Amino acid sequence: MSTTSPKSIHTFQIDGLTGGQINFSDYAGKKILLVNVASQCGLTAQYAQLEEMYRNFSDNFVIIACPANNFGAQEPGSNQEIEQFCSTTYQISFPMTTKISVKGNDMHSLYHFVTQKTLNGLQDSDVSWNFQKYIFDEAGYLTHVFAPTVEPADERILAALDIQL
Repeated sequence: MSTTSPKSIHTFQIDGLTGGQINFSDYAGKKILLVNVASQCGLTAQYAQLEEMYRNFSDNFVIIACPANNFGAQEPGSNQEIEQFCSTTYQISFPMTTKISVKGNDMHSLYHFVTQKTLNGLQDSDVSWNFQKYIFDEAGYLTHVFAPTVEPADERILAALDIQL
């Protein structure tokens, strides 16, 4: 049986919500909090905590949000509608990807990586709902997975990011 070394998230690029590319290698040396998001979810209010954390600690880590319509059709809008909602309702300033799929037959390759231990080196996981959180270290390796109901400012997430509110 051959074993492969886990990949770093720094090997990925993805289209940005407002154009251009998000190149994960640009964040080498920073922790990354990756979260799948939706505008019409009961957990959507987590955007406020995410934005507060990002505004206060963006020197230490980056948040990258991936809009997805996989759960309850809670992200039905276009990329432009998603951007407008996030900017006007929550003044989001952290990077966001175009709308992608985070599970199923059309799952984006980024989420194949984050959910498969053979690729990420940490653990298998299913994205169970909107606002599931994945934390990567400064070298781009997966270190933590948090359930959607774990608030962004939860002490376990803050400890994993090495920040204090």
